[in-house]
Amino acid sequence: MGRRIRLAGGGGSRSFGRMNRIMVGRPGVTGLVFWMVTMSSKADLARLEWREHPTVADGRTVREFVLRNANGLEVRGIGWGATLTAVVVPDRTGGRTNVILAPAELQDYWRGFGGAASVIGRVANRIARARFLLDGREYRLTANHGLHHLHGGRRGFGQVWWELADEGVGGDRSWVRWAYVSPDGEEGYPGTLRVTVTYALTDGDDLEVVYEGRTDQTTVVNLTQHAYFNLAGGGDVRGHELWLAARFYTPADRHLIPTGEIRSVLGTPLDFTQPKLLGTHLDELEPHLGGYDHNYVHGGDGREARLVARLRHPGSGRGMEVWTTEPGLQLYTGNHLGHRGVCLETQHYPDAVNQPHFPSVVLRPGEVYRSRTVFRFRNE
Repeated sequence: MGRRIRLAGGGGSRSFGRMNRIMVGRPGVTGLVFWMVTMSSKADLARLEWREHPTVADGRTVREFVLRNANGLEVRGIGWGATLTAVVVPDRTGGRTNVILAPAELQDYWRGFGGAASVIGRVANRIARARFLLDGREYRLTANHGLHHLHGGRRGFGQVWWELADEGVGGDRSWVRWAYVSPDGEEGYPGTLRVTVTYALTDGDDLEVVYEGRTDQTTVVNLTQHAYFNLAGGGDVRGHELWLAARFYTPADRHLIPTGEIRSVLGTPLDFTQPKLLGTHLDELEPHLGGYDHNYVHGGDGREARLVARLRHPGSGRGMEVWTTEPGLQLYTGNHLGHRGVCLETQHYPDAVNQPHFPSVVLRPGEVYRSRTVFRFRNE
């Protein structure tokens, strides 16, 4: 039967090829079901597929999307936390591997897996003393990191079920859009916030992540994707080469709350303006950090995506560029995971709501929050 797929940006719906329901098995999994949309272009490439896992969470069967492109890239994800479960990328010889951290079983995500590639919100990173003033009123948030608020609280956007809002295939791209409604007062935040995240994969080897949000009361919002990348597919990331466009960063105290200063990285262990291995100066950083966990300052107008980072694994030839509309990037070397992955979290600056000279994270009724980041994969 033909499948009706609604295209992003309006235009009603279109039918793409055939949708087939197929029962398959694999070691340790029985009764796995997937829905496959076959395409007439690119040798009948199945650009969008859904897999139904027998795992039941909160009374629901887990559905996992699979996006594919013509070059062998594959992106998978689930509604829990709008989480990416795999980003499969070929190396220079064509060997394919997952380049983000993921647990052995899907159940581990809602059991608290510490390396999930989830969407973080309502506000990513830290808010000092779990409070802020907005239009003269103080709001108190969940303090889940000592006295402070981290990554949206105990039940942030990475710990809730998102609902499927849209999916589609068109031209050289396929996409899935998740939606979540964060109620007024959730984790202490004001206003009902309606957010979406769209994951799109193109034949240009771009994984595009687009966030949008609208509120009915003045609130704050700062979303990011917390994927832990390992372009080797295993081991630690000390041997990954990194270049960052940023020449400045926001110094922080022992609790990683910014002091308010913006300081140059030049000539310090934080300087990646010339490509170097992550492990070159990692052990020279403050012992309480255990590695990199720093916010880099890029600036920008928030409208055009700019190249802010390049990550490369020399052994496999895999590389990744990061383009974003965000003014900052948190470099985190997975210090609590033995440096097995590196996060390049595009975002506004930590504690921006309490730092008036930082780019604002305030969203008012009638405004649209929009942020776009592209992870562009390369081989050499």
